[in-house]
Amino acid sequence: MQTQPTFHTIATKNLVGHYRTISFNDNSTYTLWNHFMPLRNEIKNAIGTTLYSVQLYPIDFFKNFSPNNPFEKWACREVPNFENVPSGMSTLVIPEGLYAVFHFIGDASNASEIYNYIFMEWLPASNYNLDIRPHFEILGELYKYNDPNSEEDIWIPIISK
Repeated sequence: MQTQPTFHTIATKNLVGHYRTISFNDNSTYTLWNHFMPLRNEIKNAIGTTLYSVQLYPIDFFKNFSPNNPFEKWACREVPNFENVPSGMSTLVIPEGLYAVFHFIGDASNASEIYNYIFMEWLPASNYNLDIRPHFEILGELYKYNDPNSEEDIWIPIISK
């Protein structure tokens, strides 16, 4: 597990896909992706083949954390604009900003380890605060569902303290 992030400032990203309101205790991420994957190629103007798993947390989500708190979970692809959005799909804009990017190798069932590290150790000891923008994972060519050798990048929105 990589313990030190790289830092990237991104430009605004336009995404198209599906979302659900879930919680950590009522996690229907599998259902969301199972629904999205057969339809992903309907997004004709997608930029590349990269998939985005996005979380939209309410403003006070981490201050008053409970595994029952709801948030939006998205399965989507990046597009240059919102022309030709397939029927039944929604749009999401990720605003520009600074992100700490953690490279994760492993199957999703072990991801809680890196998230605990990020939020309980790295972030409090860093020169950054959590920003109120979408969190996301980039699921590129090295991502393999349920595979211990799967690789993904975890993007955490940050601002200087």
